[in-house]
Amino acid sequence: MSVLIRNGRIVTAADDYRADVFVEGETVALIGRDLTPPADRIIDAAGRLVLPGGVDPHTHMEMPFGGTESSDTFETGTRAAPFGGTTTIVDFAIQSRLASIFGMFPRKGTIAVGSDADIVVFDPEREVTISSSDPRTHHMNVDYSAYEGFRVRGCPETVLSRGRVVVDNGEYVGRAGDGQYIRRGPYGGAHAPLAAARGQAGDPGGRRPGAGGD
Repeated sequence: MSVLIRNGRIVTAADDYRADVFVEGETVALIGRDLTPPADRIIDAAGRLVLPGGVDPHTHMEMPFGGTESSDTFETGTRAAPFGGTTTIVDFAIQSRLASIFGMFPRKGTIAVGSDADIVVFDPEREVTISSSDPRTHHMNVDYSAYEGFRVRGCPETVLSRGRVVVDNGEYVGRAGDGQYIRRGPYGGAHAPLAAARGQAGDPGGRRPGAGGD
């Protein structure tokens, strides 16, 4: 499937500019002004922000605790996540910044040619009031919200995960089983220079700062 996102303002951790984004298959294929490749779907992002899909570094899916387990399964949790613009989770772990730390950048955490097409079309003007009784704002598997009654401005409108539209104008259109396990690199981004320096200093184990060891 191919998707052309037109007329949006692309904002990443490092960039802020106006351009079109062409997605082919699971990755970003082209970025530029006034793109006209044939596409299966065209999304008009005029007046919208086009953001990288978020990386949530601390989730609890199906986690045993105190004789029970957390309410959300991997299916329900990852179905709720894109409504907030999150397309990647790191389950119970200690956006380009997070993706970089976890060894996933530039595959995740940015919008660039060759990166995974995890893209959020964000409406910065829409206002909603969060409530567990409102199916438009509550998608988790529990019947309460820590943000009950909060009025917020700005909402994800359309969300792509690896090139597939999973939230379309506030409606979930993804499919169970479409998720993909991602093997993280041992060191990424901010940690890479430190790891190299420790190795050169005679620490062949390359232990993490604060990690145990003799």
